[in-house]
Amino acid sequence: MAEAKKTIDQELIRDLATLLSDTGLTEIEVEQSGLRVRVVRQPAVTHVAAPMPVAIPSAIGAGAAVAASAGNDAATHPGAVLSPMVGTAYRASEPGGMPFADIGRKVKAGETILIIEAMKTMNQIPAPRAGTVVQIFVEDGQPVEFGEALMVIE
Repeated sequence: MAEAKKTIDQELIRDLATLLSDTGLTEIEVEQSGLRVRVVRQPAVTHVAAPMPVAIPSAIGAGAAVAASAGNDAATHPGAVLSPMVGTAYRASEPGGMPFADIGRKVKAGETILIIEAMKTMNQIPAPRAGTVVQIFVEDGQPVEFGEALMVIE
């Protein structure tokens, strides 16, 4: 009986570990038939280099220089588009595809400018206003945080 119980426990633990991995959770606890199991996973530490400033074509005009000087204060820029969630940003609908938005491109309000994948769901991020993209702070496939500046539209 003890051997059968041990096998069931290991199977339950494996199932819970898989569930943690699939959902992105870091901890789960269940109680089943008087047995309480808690599985904790340490999140992987990812070192992400700060995005490099993107050169702004001079044809965009003087407003672009203001966006470039915003640098570290990009999230407070009035034209900043902030990430509405934690996830992975994608600039195109498929690897190697045409980006939704590039520097110097005019976008319409509501037009998709990025996709953020969160919990295996692709979320289209619309342009909050019409204007010209003057700065992009994310690379394709880069992890983003809630409230992080993604780009500037003026």
